[in-house]
Order: sequence, then structure tokens, then C-alpha cells
Amino acid sequence: MSYSVRNNNYSGEVSPLFCDLNYLQVLNLGNNSLSGMLPRCLGKSKSLKILHLMFNSFHGDIPPFCANKNSLKLVGLGYNRLQGMLPRSMADCTQLEFLNIGNNQISDIFPSWLGVLPLLSGLILGSNAFHGIIGKPPTNHEFPNLCIIDLSNNLFSGMLPSKYMENWNFMKYVVTNKGSRYFIISSNISANKYRNFYESSYNMIIPVKGVELTYDKTPYDLRLIDFSSNRFEGEIPASIIGSLRALHLLNLSNNALSGHIPSSLGNLTALESLDLSQNKLSGRIPSSLAQLTFLEYFNVSHNHLWGTIPLGQQFSTFLEDSYQGNSGVCGKPLSKKCEGSESLRLPPSSFKEVEEAGFPFEFDWYVVLPGVVSGLIVGVVAGNTLANKNHEWFMETFSRRRKPTTARAMRGR
Repeated sequence: MSYSVRNNNYSGEVSPLFCDLNYLQVLNLGNNSLSGMLPRCLGKSKSLKILHLMFNSFHGDIPPFCANKNSLKLVGLGYNRLQGMLPRSMADCTQLEFLNIGNNQISDIFPSWLGVLPLLSGLILGSNAFHGIIGKPPTNHEFPNLCIIDLSNNLFSGMLPSKYMENWNFMKYVVTNKGSRYFIISSNISANKYRNFYESSYNMIIPVKGVELTYDKTPYDLRLIDFSSNRFEGEIPASIIGSLRALHLLNLSNNALSGHIPSSLGNLTALESLDLSQNKLSGRIPSSLAQLTFLEYFNVSHNHLWGTIPLGQQFSTFLEDSYQGNSGVCGKPLSKKCEGSESLRLPPSSFKEVEEAGFPFEFDWYVVLPGVVSGLIVGVVAGNTLANKNHEWFMETFSRRRKPTTARAMRGR
């Protein structure tokens, strides 16, 4: 049995009578004007598979879903006014594939306990009041199926969750789906002698490529990480971020990240959107990013970057706004031209890009260049001295010969 009345102007509260429908597998009340608190009994339904209540005005706590280990596959509660904490009972939603509680007022720490869910592909927690440091996962098998994660516009702090990112294998390899092009949750609905088939796609709104994109149907191959607008600090983990080769969208903007932009980002050949703006990043823009041929949106504005903007490929399409707020950056499309020696000047600090290339040491051009110049001078002086001695020996030998020899004869010897 299914009950779907989305995209209407219904108002009022959700009746607890829905809990008495033993065969109810789909409840879709999305995009209405419903309000009030969600019935507590709603989370105890054993038959419910798809619960879509997004874009309403519900408030209060989230019911304890899966308290009786039901078969929920999709829970969409985004764009409401829900408060409190996520119910820990959701760790028993072993069939859950997609959870969207974005744009509410949930105040909680990172739900690491959801990492045990073997089928969870999408986790949307953006625009709430989640907070605290995201520590290390309890095991090396957390969120094994995760493809989409949105933690944006929260209060998370500390370092980026690199240990979790190591486990996200579905972001490392491109996985093809021989069936639908989109993430689809299906439900065989049976009641008495009647049988129907119901499908529901993942739908979400994500700010990417400089605009807010609405996915009515989320592409099956989409791989997304959005950690923007938090309080993350420290460096971007180069080796880990470079291993997520299937990523399409990466947003780390509006944090307090420092260090260099990893050249390993050039490994993300499927990347379409990269936003690192509003951080404290320094150093050059890695030339390896020029090989990202699918990159449509690029923003590194308001950092502490310097040096020449990479040439060619997609970089010829990015506008000046992508680099503003970095006084040391030069080259097209900026009006500031790079000096002729710009490519040779490096800051007297540790060289992250050199280390990543396999040179685990630090050096200073102000020390190296004088040595190179002095070496060249010594080489030139020594060469001139040797040439003069050879010339004297040749003239002495030539003057002792009895017969004069022409230049052509000398070349013939």
C-alpha cells in the first residue's frame, strides 16, 4: 500500500492513524504545508520502506525510527523545523540507503554510529547545528557504500575526517549500474490480491558549481563531498584526497584550512566542480589541475595563494572571480601579468609540491642559486685557462714544422 500526495497545498498535522496501516510501505507527503510534530509511532512501522516528508513545516524531535528493526530504505525529512538529536535507533535501519535531514535545526555530533549501515549511499546533514570534532572511525569498515555526503553549513571543527575518507571505496572507483541511470528505491507493494510497484528516486538540493542545483533524480554515478561552511582546519590530506578518483563534486570552501593545495587533486580526472575558496591556503595552484578536462567550476578565491595560474585545458574558461583575494596570483585571466622570472621564484619555506613529487627535503633558492652561479663562474674561468694553454702548445708545435700546411690539409689529417 502506498499513500502519495506530494506537491499539494495540504495543511494540518500527520494523523497517527497512518501507524495502524499494517501494509503501508510508502508515505509521501513532500512539498506541502503540513506542520505539527511527527507521530512517535511512525518510526515503529515494520512495513514502511519509503518516508518522504520534505519541504513542510514539521517541528519537534525525530521519532525513533527502526526501533523494531523495520525495512526503511529512504528517509527524507529535509527542509522542515525538526530539532533535537538523531535517534540512535537508526543504527538498526539496516536497509537504509538514503538519509536526508538537511535544513533543519538538529543539534548533535557526527553520527558515526550510522557507519555500520551496509547500504547507506547518501547522507545529507547540511544546514543544521551539528558540531564537534569528527574523530577516528571505530573500525576500517565505516560507511562502506557511501557515495554522497553533505556536512555543509554546520559547526564541525578540527581536522578533516581523513580516516573516514580512507574507507569510502565507492568514491575511489567508478561503479557502473547496468540498470537505472539514477539512484532508485523500489518497493513491491502488495495488499490482499492487489500488487503494485512503486519507485522513488533520491532528490536533493546541493550548492555546487556556483549555483544551487536541484536533483529531482540523483545520477547513479554521482560522487559528492561537501564539507563547506564549517570550522575545519589544518591541511588537506594529499594522499587520501588524491585516491578519491571517482569524485565529481568537492567543496571545502569557507573553512580555516591551511597549507598547500595538493597536486594529487590532479588524479581526480572525473572532477567537475572544485571549490576551495575562503580558506587560508598558500603556495601555488598546482599545474597538475590543468589535466582535469571535465572541470567546469573552479574557485580558490580569498586564500593566500601566489604564482602563475596554470595554462591550457579548462583553466582558459575560468573567470577572474575564481582567483580574487589572492594578491600574489598572476597570469590570465587576471590583469596582473607575471614577471619573466616568476616561474623560478619560490618562497623560502618548505615545498609541499616538491615533497609530493618524491623529494623529502627542504631547500632555499637563495642558498642554491648563489652556489649555481659561482659554479658557473668557476667553470668558465677554468675553461678559459685550459683553452689558453692548449693554444700555446699548438702554436709552439706548429712553428717547429718544416713545411707550412694549409687549413684544408690540416682538416684532412
